[in-house]
Amino acid sequence: MRLLPLAPGRLRRGSPRHLPSCSPALLLLVLGGCLGVFGVAAGTRRPNVVLLLTDDQDEVLGGMYVPSALCCPSRASILTGKYPHNHHVVNNTLEGNCSSKSWQKIQEPNTFPAILRSMCGYQTFFAGKYLNEYGAPDAGGLEHVPLGWSYWYALEKNSKYYNYTLSINGKARKHGENYSVDYLTDVLANVSLDFLDYKSNFEPFFMMIATPAPHSPWTAAPQYQKAFQNVFAPRNKNFNIHGTNKHWLIRQAKTPMTNSSIQFLDNAFRKRWQTLLSVDDLVEKLVKRLEFTGELNNTYIFYTSDNGYHTGQFSLPIDKRQLYEFDIKVPLLVRGPGIKPNQTSKMLVANIDLGPTILDIAGYDLNKTQMDGMSLLPILRGASNLTWRSDVLVEYQGEGRNVTDPTCPSLSPGVSQCFPDCVCEDAYNNTYACVRTMSALWNLQYCEFDDQEVFVEVYNLTADPDQITNIAKTIDPELLGKMNYRLMMLQSCSGPTCRTPGVFDPGYRFDPRLMFSNRGSVRTRRFSKHL
Repeated sequence: MRLLPLAPGRLRRGSPRHLPSCSPALLLLVLGGCLGVFGVAAGTRRPNVVLLLTDDQDEVLGGMYVPSALCCPSRASILTGKYPHNHHVVNNTLEGNCSSKSWQKIQEPNTFPAILRSMCGYQTFFAGKYLNEYGAPDAGGLEHVPLGWSYWYALEKNSKYYNYTLSINGKARKHGENYSVDYLTDVLANVSLDFLDYKSNFEPFFMMIATPAPHSPWTAAPQYQKAFQNVFAPRNKNFNIHGTNKHWLIRQAKTPMTNSSIQFLDNAFRKRWQTLLSVDDLVEKLVKRLEFTGELNNTYIFYTSDNGYHTGQFSLPIDKRQLYEFDIKVPLLVRGPGIKPNQTSKMLVANIDLGPTILDIAGYDLNKTQMDGMSLLPILRGASNLTWRSDVLVEYQGEGRNVTDPTCPSLSPGVSQCFPDCVCEDAYNNTYACVRTMSALWNLQYCEFDDQEVFVEVYNLTADPDQITNIAKTIDPELLGKMNYRLMMLQSCSGPTCRTPGVFDPGYRFDPRLMFSNRGSVRTRRFSKHL
């Protein structure tokens, strides 16, 4: 199918590399007014960029961090280069600013694809899942096409594989359940190849392809539905154990899990891998087409996901939303001109860095943006003595109403995402903010909850990579105070102030007096609230 514009390295099939437990450490980084970019000769067209985004794909052995362990806030951070407290998308609902009228008016004109199109002359192509509430009648429906996209092929609302509706440049098209013409991952592959065939050869291009895999309902293509029959969810040290000394939501999980719960999560894990085999096919077709057209050597390809996922850790069956590595860490693989193969960077990277990096590739002056993230180009250039961040912020606002679930009367009010045995994955006060810190000597996570307990969780991931032992009550009180202050600063940061020195950086300065307001009271944390 040909798309009309709105206006004038194979991933090996059968290899379980997509999910964290069996994967080697992955290549972490990449990439190439808009004035050009390092390594591009004068007169040569600026590099193309392809961003491949999967849905709910975790990666705990390597990769980058997301600023929120949920689809819509994380995707908003990718598009804007901002932390959630600055783009104000707090959950997957219109009330939480997910594809709302406010988002469309304030944030969409300043996304990096909009800048690529308006300021850098890039052709911009989108195919797949955009934001969870995209297409909602109260927010413009499928007729709404975000500013800055030349070609728009977007899924209505959340991930599906069959029986869905797409917005094709603002016009609705329904799909059924015939594999040969409707399976969404394959449809995205085909329309992406069509774009490469029919695009202009006189402008660079940016493609964002957002697959439904491996999101539920985990519907694999027919030819892959028997794959991985002997694969099970990883039995890490934190699998099927009680979340001792953790937030009440984690403590309420039933330990040990029932046999039926374990069978369910193992089956889900297996099906997630099966759906990713079609993503392998998509990547292979895309790379081969770029190679055939002679554009592969001038194209950067990013592969990542919006958030992680857990399967049985701390006896939570399946979901995301939690503050732990399995939910906030995702894969980031990149290939492109000038990037040596089989490299891994240990720099602390977040998905708010993707937008600045891609704009930097296009030659755009990042000082003109309001983004919180940093460009990765200096790392890719092999810069020595590079000053880089040592911490990132993670924010999440729990979903749920302040009422008791009648099917689970023994639980506290406000729970949501509950399983039949009354193990719940979220609650209205599962609202937290964390500083994730990595330096030469420290590998820490410090988190505070916005609840009546003002609950704190701290983990030393050097000694405890599975985050089993909460050391909040045994860690040095002075360090605890510094981390608390750093968290407050990051929760109110914007743009350059999000990149100031962290607790373990040489330039860090801690003044305990700043922990108190002018009236002598202790400063409180800032948590985003629903609009």
